[in-house]
Amino acid sequence: MKARLQTSLGQQLVMTPQLRQAIKLLQMSSAELELEIAEAVETNPLLDWAENAEPATDGAPGQNEDNTADSPPEAAGERAPAGTDDWAPGESDWSSGSSGSFDDDDDNSSAAERVADTESLVDHLLWQLHLSHLSTRDRSIGAALIDAFEDDGYLREPLSAIAETLLPAIHADEADILTVLHQIQRFDPIGVGARSLGECLQLQLDVLAADTPGLALARRIADGPLERLPRSGVAGLAQELRAPLAEVDTAVQLLRSLDPRPGTQIGELAHDSYVVPDCVVWRQNGVWRAALAAHAGPKVVIHRGYEQMIRRCGEADAGYLRAHLQEARWLLKGLEARGETLLRVMRSLLQQQAAFLEFGEQALRPLTLREVAGELGLHESTISRAIARKYVRTPRGTVALRAFFASGIDTDSGGEASSTAIQAMIRRLIDAENPRKPLSDAKLADLLKTSGIPVARRTVAKYREAMNISASHERVRIV
Repeated sequence: MKARLQTSLGQQLVMTPQLRQAIKLLQMSSAELELEIAEAVETNPLLDWAENAEPATDGAPGQNEDNTADSPPEAAGERAPAGTDDWAPGESDWSSGSSGSFDDDDDNSSAAERVADTESLVDHLLWQLHLSHLSTRDRSIGAALIDAFEDDGYLREPLSAIAETLLPAIHADEADILTVLHQIQRFDPIGVGARSLGECLQLQLDVLAADTPGLALARRIADGPLERLPRSGVAGLAQELRAPLAEVDTAVQLLRSLDPRPGTQIGELAHDSYVVPDCVVWRQNGVWRAALAAHAGPKVVIHRGYEQMIRRCGEADAGYLRAHLQEARWLLKGLEARGETLLRVMRSLLQQQAAFLEFGEQALRPLTLREVAGELGLHESTISRAIARKYVRTPRGTVALRAFFASGIDTDSGGEASSTAIQAMIRRLIDAENPRKPLSDAKLADLLKTSGIPVARRTVAKYREAMNISASHERVRIV
């Protein structure tokens, strides 16, 4: 079951109830996960809080041989001594275990550091748009499309209206806009950007494995007879499609397992919400390492007393307890799969963006969801869910996992520089400018070209505005 669940998280094979729960758990933030588990413990007698839980396995961080708590200096409120890179327990303490956890004391971080960034559906989609390989023109079309999406993820404005909003800067016909829309419809959450319920379900069916039971028939239903299902029922639909009743019922159940309003999966957090880091990273002997934070999710276990009672009680009570036992096991497996997927993604990011942790934003290399998904053998939507509203404690502070991704611009040396790195370079140049004679956007573009990064003046202006930095004539200061 564990292997099946991990595979399903990456490829979305069959939307069983336990798989739907696993996907739901994966995209939750730590705060949302805590509420979800608290509700499960309240309603399921087979679940109980793990009080006074001992440290995980021998490979997980905890205590050293002297029974002295080991933790990265940053997590303990200390800093590493100058000239060293020892941020964690000894090498042997971390050599085993694929999903260790770390007892990270979140109380040591400031309240301001732990305030969550709000993220709407538009923010989530624009972030993916900027990581895509679309041209500047197509990105502008994509931004106009996303701006027209409603909260449930549907596009109900005609493409001709989108074309009008792009004028006079961009002249695009409906075919051009439709091409970009098809790209956006591949973003997470799957099904977003649909113009009808049938199209929304078709988009979700497209990512399922070809051998999913009822898939072909479900596509036929979503393509037309779907709107007649409430009136005719499964039997009437089977007669209309001239298909066996059992097969039609399987296809209908598959359709009902999909999300008819995918946009609601991405909701805003309250402005005063606090974040709990899901992972902790540190550097040891020149190598960056990662572990799940112990406080990232509450610990729950199966109540052994009720589990043993199943053998002794009557058939009716035993059936009730068995159903809740199955739900409890699904939840625990879903939590385990969530942690393992998150840790795999985090370790991939450490390999890709070690320079970012060493030197800051100016060293951030271009990285997209597709690259990480390809490396891990997962779907892009799985990576998007795994990093959504997730945070990691680093020696540089608490960082959103989204910060490890960035789009790129080709450099004169044949490589790529990330947009985030370029923004960091612009900020550094502006910080060092003469306040009596601030650098213009054109001058900033020339300085970047000197460093081997060919960017246009308008691109510099866009990045400067994104950082809320005023134009040069507004930055003049007499000191």
